[in-house]
Amino acid sequence: MRTAVTTAVRAALGVGALALAAVVAAPGSAGATTAVAAMHADPAPGATASPTPSASPSPSASASATADVRIRTFAYGSHARQRMDVWWHTEGARRPAVFVIHGGWWSGGDKKYMTQVSRSYSQLGYTVVNIDYRLSGDAPWPAQRSDALDAITTVRRHAALFNTDPDRYVVVGFSAGGHIATAVGTYGDGLPGLRGIVGVSPVVSPLAAYADGEPGVGGAEQRKLRAAAVALAGGCTPDQCPKTWSSMEVPFHASPGDAPVFTVHSENEFVPPYESEALKQALAEVGVPMTIKTMPGVQHSAPLYRERGVAEAVDAWIVARLGH
Repeated sequence: MRTAVTTAVRAALGVGALALAAVVAAPGSAGATTAVAAMHADPAPGATASPTPSASPSPSASASATADVRIRTFAYGSHARQRMDVWWHTEGARRPAVFVIHGGWWSGGDKKYMTQVSRSYSQLGYTVVNIDYRLSGDAPWPAQRSDALDAITTVRRHAALFNTDPDRYVVVGFSAGGHIATAVGTYGDGLPGLRGIVGVSPVVSPLAAYADGEPGVGGAEQRKLRAAAVALAGGCTPDQCPKTWSSMEVPFHASPGDAPVFTVHSENEFVPPYESEALKQALAEVGVPMTIKTMPGVQHSAPLYRERGVAEAVDAWIVARLGH
């Protein structure tokens, strides 16, 4: 349900070159408050940022959330989809962060579908950053990876504002979001502060997905994934734009400074475990550990995450790298 909004513009809060403007919504339900805010890099000195509506409502505060948790939506770029919901704890020491990336064939999906996952990590005591990113219809690869990197950079730059530790964070991605997460993990020779990457049904090898979805070879979902990978590449096939496909192929970019990786697949899902096996081999060659958890069945992405023991295994792996 849409809620009426009133705007309240605030001047820069003394957090470097950051100005915030909040759009505070009237309560949509008992005790629930929503808000959106715009984050603009490098405004003119003393300038006040103008409110920028988000593409979707920010998550409502839940009764199960602790009183010290604030939830706001910020822009980390000028595009309507360059938005992130940040859940942060206002009390206590600086918290490690968990960045969450939704799936959706690179062409759809929304951060709102990751609200419950975000809430669960907030309840574990972490800062949570649930990001939207430009879809393949908005911009071809590597825009999606660039957006994730920009969101991470923005939060780390303003870590004091979010009471978070800029040198302790992990990235968790689902399906196509898992591809983006693992691509972030192999970007360059590792990112400062990145302690781990989690992929739930991650498409770590678009080239494998392209081959598996060949007409007469793969099933309907594999054919759809093949077409989605072509769209991500800007509408071209591996033969037509090999450099783009090489950039999309996560195992090609493994390097010694990369963070450890944990992935989960179903044995018979349309994004098969052997995609992760290719990444594990590439990382092993440069001395980076990777764990693959395989579950029976065909569940993919969020339904797989809800399978018994999967979320618990992911949580334990994250805690081992971030602590509480």
